[in-house]
Amino acid sequence: MRRFGVDSFIWSEVFSEKDIWIIPKAKELGFSVIDLAIAHPESFPLEKVLEAKEQTGIEVVTTTTLGLDTNPISPDPEIRNNAVRHMKTMVDINRALDSKIIGGVNYAGWGYLTRKPRSEQEWEWSVKAMREVSDYAMDNWDGIIAVECVNRFETHFLNIASDAVDYCKAVGNANMKVHLDCFHMIREERSFSGAVKTCGKEYLGYVHVNENDRGIPGTGLVPFDEFFRALMEIGYEGPLTIESFDPSFEELSGNCAIWRKMAESGEALAIEGLKNLKAIADAIPGFYD
Repeated sequence: MRRFGVDSFIWSEVFSEKDIWIIPKAKELGFSVIDLAIAHPESFPLEKVLEAKEQTGIEVVTTTTLGLDTNPISPDPEIRNNAVRHMKTMVDINRALDSKIIGGVNYAGWGYLTRKPRSEQEWEWSVKAMREVSDYAMDNWDGIIAVECVNRFETHFLNIASDAVDYCKAVGNANMKVHLDCFHMIREERSFSGAVKTCGKEYLGYVHVNENDRGIPGTGLVPFDEFFRALMEIGYEGPLTIESFDPSFEELSGNCAIWRKMAESGEALAIEGLKNLKAIADAIPGFYD
C-alpha cells in the first residue's frame, strides 16, 4: 500500500537523542512513515528510537549521506574503506529497527565534485564498495539499499534513473534499488513517468516527494498527478516521503543552497505538503490499493 512519510530533516539537521520527539510528532501529524536521516551511524541512539517506534507503531526507514571522509569514489583506499564501514553500520541499524530501506547518497561523497564526468575508475571503486555492503546486507538483513539520483550540482556520479539502474545491475544483488526524488528529477530527467518506467517495479525502491524549489509539495512545478499515476502503473507500493530543510540549518542549507524560507517552518511545510499530496492522490482511483 502506498503511504506518505516525512523526513527527520524537517525538524533536525543531525538526528540525535534529543530529537526522539520527532517520531511521535510525525505520527501525530498523520504520517505513516518516518525517514530518519542518519549522518553519524556510530552515535545513532538506537535503543531510544526502538522505544519510540514501539510506542507509536510508526514505520521507520532511513537515509544517509556519505561525505568526503566516507567517499567510495575517493582515490584514497582508506576513505573508501570508511565508506564500507559506514554503510555496514547502517545495515546493522536498519536490521535492529526492522527498517526495510536505506536510501540517500550512499554510493559517493555528497558534494564531492571532480569537475569532470564520472570516470570508469570511480565506477569500479563505488561498485566494488557497494557490492561488499550489499553482500553483507544480503547475509544479515532483508531490506534494500536504494541509491538516490541527485542533481549535477551535488554529484557527478548518479544523476538520472537510467544510470542508477545500470549501477544496481553492476552491483548485481537483488537488494539494490533506485531512490527517486522529485526535486532532483525536475532538473535532470526528461520525463517523470519515463524515469519511473525506466526503474520499473524491479528497481524502484524508494521515493521522495519534494517540490522543485524544496518548498511545500503541490505548490510548484512537479507534475505529481503524472508521477503518482506512473508509480501506480509499475506497481510501486513503498513510502512517499516529504523531505526539506530549514534555512537555519547551517551545513545542510549551505550544501543545498536554501537561502529563503519555503514555509513558516519545516513542520508547516510538512503539514501543508501532506494535505496537498493526499488531495492529488485521493483524486486518482485505486491509488491506495
